[in-house]
Amino acid sequence: MSVNEATHPENSAWNKQVYHRLKLALSLGLRRQVFLAVCDDLNLRNQVAARLHSTLAYPVGQVLYQQTNLMEASTSAYPRLVTLRLNLSDPNPIAQINQWLINYPPPIVGGTKDTPGRPLPIPAFQIVGVEQLTRQPVAAQRLFLHYLRLTEQRISTQESNRFLESSLLLWVPRPWLHAIQQSAPQFWRCRTGVFTFAGEPTPTAKTKGSERFSSQEVDLGNLEESILNDAILPGGVGSEDVSFDFQPTEQPVNRSHKKKEPKPLKSELLAVGLPSDEPASRETSRETSSEISNAPEKSALEHFTHITKELVELVLATLDTRAEGETTSPQVILEEIEELHSQKAVPESLALGYQKLGNLYRLRIEQGQSNLESLMVAIIAYQEAITYDEVSPQVPDILNDLGTLYWMLYRTPPNSEEGQSYIEQAIEFYQLSLKLVSPQTNPETYARVQNNLGTAYGDLARFSSPAENWQSAVAAYSEALRYRTPDMEPLKFAACQNNLGTAYWHLAQYNLPVVHLKKAITAYNFALVYYTPNQEPLKYGMIQNNIGTAYWNLAQYEHECEHLRTCIGAYNEALKFRTPANQPAACSATQNNLGTAYWHLANQVKTPKEERYEYLEQCIKSYKEALNLAHSLSGITLSFDVFATHNNLGLAYYQLVTDAYYDGNKNERSQHLEASLENHLQALNGMSKQPETYQTTLSYIIKTIREFHNELGIQGQNLALSKVPGSLLPEILPKL
Repeated sequence: MSVNEATHPENSAWNKQVYHRLKLALSLGLRRQVFLAVCDDLNLRNQVAARLHSTLAYPVGQVLYQQTNLMEASTSAYPRLVTLRLNLSDPNPIAQINQWLINYPPPIVGGTKDTPGRPLPIPAFQIVGVEQLTRQPVAAQRLFLHYLRLTEQRISTQESNRFLESSLLLWVPRPWLHAIQQSAPQFWRCRTGVFTFAGEPTPTAKTKGSERFSSQEVDLGNLEESILNDAILPGGVGSEDVSFDFQPTEQPVNRSHKKKEPKPLKSELLAVGLPSDEPASRETSRETSSEISNAPEKSALEHFTHITKELVELVLATLDTRAEGETTSPQVILEEIEELHSQKAVPESLALGYQKLGNLYRLRIEQGQSNLESLMVAIIAYQEAITYDEVSPQVPDILNDLGTLYWMLYRTPPNSEEGQSYIEQAIEFYQLSLKLVSPQTNPETYARVQNNLGTAYGDLARFSSPAENWQSAVAAYSEALRYRTPDMEPLKFAACQNNLGTAYWHLAQYNLPVVHLKKAITAYNFALVYYTPNQEPLKYGMIQNNIGTAYWNLAQYEHECEHLRTCIGAYNEALKFRTPANQPAACSATQNNLGTAYWHLANQVKTPKEERYEYLEQCIKSYKEALNLAHSLSGITLSFDVFATHNNLGLAYYQLVTDAYYDGNKNERSQHLEASLENHLQALNGMSKQPETYQTTLSYIIKTIREFHNELGIQGQNLALSKVPGSLLPEILPKL
């Protein structure tokens, strides 16, 4: 192991120098020293910390002793350097050091009958694990900074503390160094030295799914990666979108940011399963006070001395915006909070002030201003509210809102790199809320939080342990449905059933597919009872699309023809309501699914040969509808792979021509083969950066050119080659 191993060679010499300076500083054995070691590369940090421990904990020449009391030490030689990992549940490094010294006091050595002996020196301590606080609640992060501020007071007042006889080395990444400088200036002033190591920040691991081509069948496109994006699976399952739900009202607001009246307080990620294009349905309420004042000059905020600098700066960045129905400016609320601090108001009053600020920004978020600054203001304000009043009856709802805000933070660019930690944070807040809510006395809130928890687990499945997380999502949705009855909230009951069906669909991809797919279908059918075509036509179409996809999957395991026909019926029913006029992207996706279902039905062994031609024609028709719509949409992200659909359409045309029951004339055969070749060439244009799929598509092109020769002779082959770009001919000609 080498402490100077670094990502870039030029960093090696620097890190080696820093290490030796740090090692020297620790080895001097001085008291009351506070060192900060700054390192963003966790691998490098671990190497350096381990090297320091192995070198300094038991240095050559240290006085050894025989352990005479098991309570005196944990090893046969008392260390000169102790490495501790920060306790994230109570991040008080000084308390950890004191507790270690209580458990393992310095042993007395050198005693004789005439002399009492002397204790070994108190060791130095290095603390690692501060970077993990980023994944902890905001309250834990602030508690850590609070403990650091208290450390300075203990040192300056020489308070009785065994830590004062020791030295401290605190390992932090750069973001935490800046946080300490700004939020714990007292501790920062106590520093003896700062040792900065060069290295790249440790990246957040991400898992992405991929789909490979199959030369034996129509490519099904890429599986979607988020349960919230509109995506088409092999059959394309949709869901309702995420929403706030601050009180049981039923008026949806879509993503077009239409104006709406403020509504009551409390939040929910309303209904999420597989991604869909459904509009966000957000329900809110607000407290209002004085009229909005004109936006102040930025310098007007400089007098806020009691409110955290971070919160003031974030508010400052959003002063030029406001929400429809907003009746109080952020400046007014900040001034109220500042005044409460100055008057040393009771904590409950401060909590209400911060909650009021959080409510204001939540209103903005609900009306479409879900930018990073607004989310962070709401998060910090709500966290402050809980800090000042942990027993308020509104704490469960605030915790639920915090979970939703962290979920939205994960969905807000450029936070994708930290997505997993934000989702985990959301889950923690939802779980904290559930601990404070009794399902018997407050079933509506309990069901709301359980529904949100299911959504968060579904998103977490993108990053790690998908089977386990989808199982947790199923459990959460099922628990929500115990208390969200159709009599009380029929549409929310239907939404939760849809989510449960989607969670079962995902779970079926990992284990017990038949069991879980049938449960998914059952849940979707429960949702259809309340998503009627007359009252909820778009959601009815969405659920029918979901049912079609579940049956498509089920057909891979049993009753192939029967389930595929049911699947096709569901997709056709969905298309009655997912039309090119009202939902072009969703209509395109369902048409793509329908084409795939027809293709599979045409290729079933049990399908009568005389019906195969009809199914292939229907397959081609659906794929063409999907592609025509897809190419007509500009600036809209589609939920299926258009190039894969071109490949699928090319294969369908090819199979139609080569089918034994096809009796088209020479001209029709030529047209179908030309269409096959054209679609494969279009697919190839989108796959130049995917070597494996590129080669597979190239093989389809070669196969089609050969069929030109088989059907139309050398003239047909020349016709085909005339349509191939010249740059491809060197690859194709040797293989013909």
